[in-house]
Parts: sequence; structure tokens; C-alpha cells
Amino acid sequence: MKKIFYSFLFCLLSILLFNTGAIAHTHHPKKKHWSHRKKDAVVGGAGGAATGALVSKHHAKGAVIGGAVGAGGGYLIGKHKDKKTQHR
Repeated sequence: MKKIFYSFLFCLLSILLFNTGAIAHTHHPKKKHWSHRKKDAVVGGAGGAATGALVSKHHAKGAVIGGAVGAGGGYLIGKHKDKKTQHR
């Protein structure tokens, strides 16, 4: 139970830390920003890998599965965000 709580806390904190940078927009015309799909897939993959490694008895296998599931979920969420901001 303690592992699940810590992994949930870690994922929540990582999401909060990585998404606060998306609020502050700096205007640099030469710098190309990542799309929401890429950014959310990376954050989801890292959080999923960490959670999978902590929760699973087989740490490497859990990290790979958790990273894949997290990256897929992050990609889908980012795709939804990209569609939402494109119509504005």
C-alpha cells in the first residue's frame, strides 16, 4: 500500500511540475515548441515507467509496461489538447 501511495504521489507531482511550464509562454519566434502530444507522451512515459517499476515485483518488466501504457495515454491526452487549441 505504501508503494502505491508513493508512486501516485510521484506521478501527481511530476504532472504538476511539468505542466506549469506550459502556462508561461515566452515569445521566441525562432524556437519551435513541442506539441502537446510529444510533451504529454514523454511525461506519461516517465511517470508510467516509474510507477511500473515501483509497483511491480519484476521492476524492469513493470517499468517497460508502465512506460508504454503511460506514453500511450499521454499521447492521446495531448492529441485531444492539440485539437482543442487548434480550433481557437
